[in-house]
Amino acid sequence: MIVQQRLLVNGQPAQVNQPIYETDEVTFDGQLLQEAKKCIYLACYKPCGIETTLNREIPDNLYCSFDIPEGVFPAGRLDKASEGLLLFTNDGALYQDIVHCKTLQEKQYLVTVNKPLTEEVLKRLSTGVKIMDKMTRPCLVKKMGDSEFQITLTEGRNRQIRRMCYKLGYEVVKLVRTRIINLQLGNLKPGEWRSVKKEDIYG
Repeated sequence: MIVQQRLLVNGQPAQVNQPIYETDEVTFDGQLLQEAKKCIYLACYKPCGIETTLNREIPDNLYCSFDIPEGVFPAGRLDKASEGLLLFTNDGALYQDIVHCKTLQEKQYLVTVNKPLTEEVLKRLSTGVKIMDKMTRPCLVKKMGDSEFQITLTEGRNRQIRRMCYKLGYEVVKLVRTRIINLQLGNLKPGEWRSVKKEDIYG
């Protein structure tokens, strides 16, 4: 059926081993097999102290902060001590693209550390720091204050920014994610969310 192009996904011939999401329309010989659910995209401000999980049995889960619709899930995560932009969606394809994408998609953070920054430290942060036996990718770093900097990453290793700073003798006091690809945190406050469009994410 696939070879004969009788099975269509969103109007296009299906591919072998192609994943099918709830937001996909599937037809066979023109007959509707699955109606596409409407895609939902929510930009949220995750407060510090909240776990990035929808498991209600885990303390301080996302439901403690957000009255979000059923069926959406976070695309990516922020560790408990960090705060800022978190994207919720029911778009499985977009989730896969953000979480597992091999392309260099940017995520931007505003970081406050426990002592004044030096030019040498800023340079090392931007050129790469060896953490967990592997060098981090080069990234954009901009000094915002005596002990505050903006960093734009194209990878998302576990507690990466905190590990980088610790390796250079600094402790992260506050870490806020301000951007995912083209989606900005904007004027959201902790615990708030707003509806966005897919174009707001990819521009």
